[in-house]
Amino acid sequence: MPKPLLQELIVTLYGLYGRSGLLPVAHLVALLADLGVEEGAARSTVSRLKSKGVLERTDGTTPVAYRLSPAVLDGFHAGDERIFTPRRSEPGDPWALVVFSVPETERKRRYELRTELTSLGFGFVAAGVAIAPATVLDQALDRLAARGLTRYLEHFTGQYGEGEVLRERIGQWWDLGELDAAYGEFVADYDPVVQQWSARTEAAPDLDEDGRREAFAQYIPLLTRWRRFPYRDPNIALELLPVGWKAPRAKLVFLQLHGMLSGPAQDHARSVLGASV
Repeated sequence: MPKPLLQELIVTLYGLYGRSGLLPVAHLVALLADLGVEEGAARSTVSRLKSKGVLERTDGTTPVAYRLSPAVLDGFHAGDERIFTPRRSEPGDPWALVVFSVPETERKRRYELRTELTSLGFGFVAAGVAIAPATVLDQALDRLAARGLTRYLEHFTGQYGEGEVLRERIGQWWDLGELDAAYGEFVADYDPVVQQWSARTEAAPDLDEDGRREAFAQYIPLLTRWRRFPYRDPNIALELLPVGWKAPRAKLVFLQLHGMLSGPAQDHARSVLGASV
């Protein structure tokens, strides 16, 4: 899985530390500097996010400050549970089926709809037919409605097949090999980091300023990278997935590092942004 893009890092910073209000650009630049990002790259990327509607500038604020657009902010609030405590379906749970049809004259909307469904963890039974555990349906409908896409679809819930037949179909509907490989890469990259920080915090539980800055520099890319998984992964019952599925191990690695790094990272951010963090 590719390393997080600068745009993704900025959105993570706003999601973590800018939800309650504005985040001045100067402060954002300072935080990004701790991630090894040069000021010019930071400011140009903020401009691109503004032009895309991801960030909004508030007129009359001094210094210049931005906030997440309401749509993106709603997505963060809705996504917290899915990122940190996603519910994995169980054998026998119902499935959600989304059937959609988009006129050829609106093919761009068809692409947008397929992209949104994929990003919400849906697989595809056939052209115009998407499937996922029913646990994700409500959030999916909310997100599709916000983008004006629900008029192209119908949705249903129900059961499908049994045991081996269902397991075989799941392997066809989702690219499980690619997703499992991405989980494996995450574990390989971050398992050694767990060991390093475990030893470090055991030796010195109270990190100094440099330690908190290092925790921040480790935590922001970690969280940004992890944020991709809960939406790509449909959280299908483990009994229906290949033996040795790496998601549980990857989740454990993430939660261990989150427990060790999120507090010191926030302390460092607070030292830059002030007590409002």
